[in-house]
Amino acid sequence: MNAPTAAAQVPPMPLDVVGALWRDAGLPAAALARLHLDGAEPVLPSSFAVGTAAQASLAASALAAATLWQGRSGRWQEVSVDMRHAITEFRSERYLRVDGGPAPELWDKIAGIYRCGDGRWVRLHTNFPHHRDGVLRLLGCAYDKAAVQAALEKWEAEAFETAASDAGLVVAALRSFDEWDRHPQAAALRGLPPVTLERIGDAPPQPLPAPLSADAQPLSGVRVLDFTRIIAGPVAGRTLAAHGADVLLVTAPHLPSIAPLVIDTGRGKRSCQLDLRDADDKRTLHKLLHGADVMVQGYRPGGLAELGVGPEAAARARAGIVYVSLSAYGHVGPWAHKRGFDSLVQTATGFNAAEAQAAGSDTPRPLPAQVLDHAAGYLLAFGAMAALHRRAVEGGSWHVRVSLAQVGQWLRGLGRVPDGLKAPEQKIDDVADLLEAVPSGFGMLTVVRHAAQLSATPARWALPSEPLGTHAPQWLPR
Repeated sequence: MNAPTAAAQVPPMPLDVVGALWRDAGLPAAALARLHLDGAEPVLPSSFAVGTAAQASLAASALAAATLWQGRSGRWQEVSVDMRHAITEFRSERYLRVDGGPAPELWDKIAGIYRCGDGRWVRLHTNFPHHRDGVLRLLGCAYDKAAVQAALEKWEAEAFETAASDAGLVVAALRSFDEWDRHPQAAALRGLPPVTLERIGDAPPQPLPAPLSADAQPLSGVRVLDFTRIIAGPVAGRTLAAHGADVLLVTAPHLPSIAPLVIDTGRGKRSCQLDLRDADDKRTLHKLLHGADVMVQGYRPGGLAELGVGPEAAARARAGIVYVSLSAYGHVGPWAHKRGFDSLVQTATGFNAAEAQAAGSDTPRPLPAQVLDHAAGYLLAFGAMAALHRRAVEGGSWHVRVSLAQVGQWLRGLGRVPDGLKAPEQKIDDVADLLEAVPSGFGMLTVVRHAAQLSATPARWALPSEPLGTHAPQWLPR
């Protein structure tokens, strides 16, 4: 199921998809009998099994939480996930409203897809100011879509992709599946599952303590350092928080952020600011690390290692740590250090071309959600909880890896949905039954409820979303 395929086979049953993830992670098969999945494809207009990917990744994370709860309480509980609800949560940022009105704008005005001088396409991601300014410098043009289009007509697509990547920018040339499959990076990833768990250090088994109360959540008392931005990593932290973890988001004043994503993914977390270039702040981080169970990071590959908090250093400082890494294109191959985001990985690895072909369109067509980001988020949370289970049973420090490209490879392996593009689009009024109003530090929010239903420990966010840096860099008492 992990091997890429362009065949149009009917997608597998979602329960089978979860079962494959479950076995790859080394989790107890008995838990699968507690999982109940409802709904069927298609749920959004796409030729890909986006509903299956949403339901399976979200269900895997919820079932892993239930498995940890069983280890703490001795009791199983039932887990259910509806496909329509799952795919709605995969578009949570689209449905976010603040005080009844629209959320802040997500996309920069020149971000998007452009045709180059050789007739091929490139996608620009310019939501961070330094990425935007770097692209404009490279093109030598004004901050205007027409000016960008005119400048790109002087470039070949892959040449611009390479020049932008060499400059530390985020650009992707459009490829077909066949073109991607011939790329050395695709070859390096072939056969890898979407989630990998690796034991990276010795430590005695560390079972989670018995819950202090009958209604304690599966991750109560578990401490998570969250070094992530945008969607995938923050969704992982939001998911762990929904199951009771003390999630401490760490950012810094000089790092850019995207306001609607901060609001949407901040539910359940506390947020502090530390500049790891500062010696005092770095010491504070190491104190936090000594008390952490999980560290989730999604910065450029090698970035935190250069600051002394890579996976091996973290395992030496805190035996038994579960270190969770997100990357764009994987940890092996010539693009292992390449920056990227969901929309770019969709473009580079063939999805935009394949979706356009299925629609009979000459213009690249994105998936109907940031599917790679959201699936990666739930798979990161799943991997973190799987590693906590393995730590409790086997001991050790663990490194969990997920990349957007590997998630894309997994999505391809789920096959294609016949007539999937004929499914209706879902507007906010169509999913009103899945939304709730919650207070926050930004005003009253309209948000998507969590799609996983746990019979004994309902998922919930005990803390509201707050502005970055609201909290002190310290752990709550266990």
